[in-house]
Amino acid sequence: MTNQRDAAQTAAADPHDTRRRVLAILGGSSGNLVEWYDFYVYAATALYFAPSFFPGDNPTVQLLNTAAIFAVGFLMRPIGGWLFGRIADQHGRRSSMLISVLLMCFGSLMIAVLPTYQSIGIAAPILLLVARLLQGLSVGGEYGTSATYMSEVAVAKHRGFYASFQYVTLIGGQLLALLVVVILQALYDTAEIRAWAWRVPFFIGAATAVIALFLRRTLHETSSASDRNRKGAGSIALLLAHPRPLLQVIGLTAGGSLSFYAFTTYMQKFLVNTAGFSAASASQTMTAVLFCYMLMQPPLGALSDRIGRRNSLLVFGAGMVIVTVPLMGYLATVHSAPAAFLGILAALLIISFYTSISGVVKAEMFPAEIRALGVGLGYAIANSLFGGTAEYVALFLKSQGMESSFFWYVSFMALISFLTTLSMKDPRQHGYMAPPEPRG
Repeated sequence: MTNQRDAAQTAAADPHDTRRRVLAILGGSSGNLVEWYDFYVYAATALYFAPSFFPGDNPTVQLLNTAAIFAVGFLMRPIGGWLFGRIADQHGRRSSMLISVLLMCFGSLMIAVLPTYQSIGIAAPILLLVARLLQGLSVGGEYGTSATYMSEVAVAKHRGFYASFQYVTLIGGQLLALLVVVILQALYDTAEIRAWAWRVPFFIGAATAVIALFLRRTLHETSSASDRNRKGAGSIALLLAHPRPLLQVIGLTAGGSLSFYAFTTYMQKFLVNTAGFSAASASQTMTAVLFCYMLMQPPLGALSDRIGRRNSLLVFGAGMVIVTVPLMGYLATVHSAPAAFLGILAALLIISFYTSISGVVKAEMFPAEIRALGVGLGYAIANSLFGGTAEYVALFLKSQGMESSFFWYVSFMALISFLTTLSMKDPRQHGYMAPPEPRG
């Protein structure tokens, strides 16, 4: 495998000093933050704009309609993973990241200026759907390309640390969306937000996307011309010639994404519907948890540079198999915010052993000519099937009086990730990217 090691890693390592690497990580991760902000601000503001696109007397039906359009965004992710992975492997990581953030900008701006149902009738929800399809396509392509770029731009011995900032910005995007809505609620009353102010977060998203676009224009390319021009680069046919790492990416992501969504996006509803928290208390608790979770990523990414990616993933898989059922059972009965905070944070500490290296461990498993495609498509398939459906599955099982079955489901998928990890060699040392030099 040595002769197949990524030549782009060497090219990226010599001419760029630490300052330039940091700027490259900033440029790559800024777009990631913007894309996830834009994607999640939709869910954060749906309560206010739902009547504008789905008129009627039943607010539950309105929210279900907006939730259905939110779910469609997940269905577009595999297409985005394929499309932008192909672009990145054939035309360069930089080009793919520029197009991706530009598409997200257009989708956000489109929602911000959309006429309501009262103005244009059925065309309003149809155009809202189109905008969300564009955003889902963009996010589906962002993960694989940014994970690949941030892994390639980093010096080998600190690759886990650098790449961990992908999830820092992913979580940061969710926090930023929540913060903007909280500020909006402080400045305007409910009637004003429903009338027009719900559009403000989407204008902010479009504007920040433009900033990210300019930052990304300054990035240097990490893939080599020889890799981009190699026969089959960015093609499904060549990717299928590497079935083992593709299946391993899907297996890792299945348990990782489900655990992530179960203890982040779904947990707020779980605290309200099951533990009996008020909506405000649940929001405050999750904001504090997510902030601490975000700060965990770089230290645990750096830890993987010392102990190996495989060991980090084994801690995640075994930990979630052991703690998920008792911990979620505990959270179902907890009544104080500090106790809920500590319980959720404990779960997210274990999950951080996966999320902090989620991108880099997958990037190291593929040769450069199909790296972005392999990472992006494998992730998007598993994320759509397991991460995107987490909330629906949880609520469905609860409605059937089988809520604890969801706890076992999360634990079982963590077992799948654990078994997948057992089937792997440590990609830090045995992958397609240049390994760290031995310690002297």
